[in-house]
Amino acid sequence: MFRWGILSTAKIGRDHVLPAIADSSNGVITAIASRDAAKARALADRFSAPHAFGSYEELLASDTVDGVYIPLPTSQHLEWAAKAAEAGKHVLVEKPLALKAEDIAPLIEIRDRNKVVVAEAFMVTYHPQWLKVRELIASGAIGKLRHVQGAFSYYNVDPNNMRNQLDLGGGALPDIGVYPTVTTRFSTGKEPVRVQASIERDPKFGTDIYSSVRADFGDFELSFYLSTQLANRQLMVFHGDKGFIEIHSPFNAGLYDHHRVELHNAGHNEATVFRFPGAQQYRLQVETFVRATQGSGKDHVFSLEQSVLNQKVIDAIFRAGDHDGWEKV
Repeated sequence: MFRWGILSTAKIGRDHVLPAIADSSNGVITAIASRDAAKARALADRFSAPHAFGSYEELLASDTVDGVYIPLPTSQHLEWAAKAAEAGKHVLVEKPLALKAEDIAPLIEIRDRNKVVVAEAFMVTYHPQWLKVRELIASGAIGKLRHVQGAFSYYNVDPNNMRNQLDLGGGALPDIGVYPTVTTRFSTGKEPVRVQASIERDPKFGTDIYSSVRADFGDFELSFYLSTQLANRQLMVFHGDKGFIEIHSPFNAGLYDHHRVELHNAGHNEATVFRFPGAQQYRLQVETFVRATQGSGKDHVFSLEQSVLNQKVIDAIFRAGDHDGWEKV
């Protein structure tokens, strides 16, 4: 069994990824680390992990850990991913991995030199609903793809939440803007060449709280909006000349809606519904990651090279928000 160590007691780990590891078929939680030793011990006890450490360095030095999951604040992702890889640990690190695409290159070098697997935790790329969307588009089920429409929003004005703290890497684009971009890229295999954007920032937090984005993929266009201060919504639609695909809970499947993909015909008088009962994207993610560390050539994790490409889009959106007109990706 793959022995997982967890750096931090963050909410996404407690609520989603650690339960997925505990429920997985090929991994076990061995150690928890926190700068607060009592918090580490409490979470370790909750998941029956034998080891609790009062520092991240202690966990990385432990020979009881094969790989780590890192749900630290965004601004610390690259630093600790690099330290973990240098320590010879495989690394699954929460998104966004970085705040600038160019900052990922040193981590790629560290990964290659230490011969470890390092992956950004885009759980959506492991969910069968997105594999189905990719399959439908490739098979021509909607004909020629012309437009992709997306939305992702939630309401959070808590000043103590890292998503509202600029120095920790907060903001809507880093937190949720990565999802419409990554799922469009994943489903189509295409990259955008230029973007336009309108961005609004919170006067107190300084973080981006609303964006309206247009991305030109050459053969088709992606348009989406996102916000950290709007009522909760998630939606992705892929529209072609012979039909369209609608994903009702594209990013947090089972939370915003059921795992449901609808394929509509051109006349909008017939629809095929694909459901994926029991699919757990976090569990699928950690199990695939473990198999990749064991040399499985059939299991592909979200690579750092893909992380660079996705972050380039986010970087371009930020630049585009500063002026009218198109910005090259």
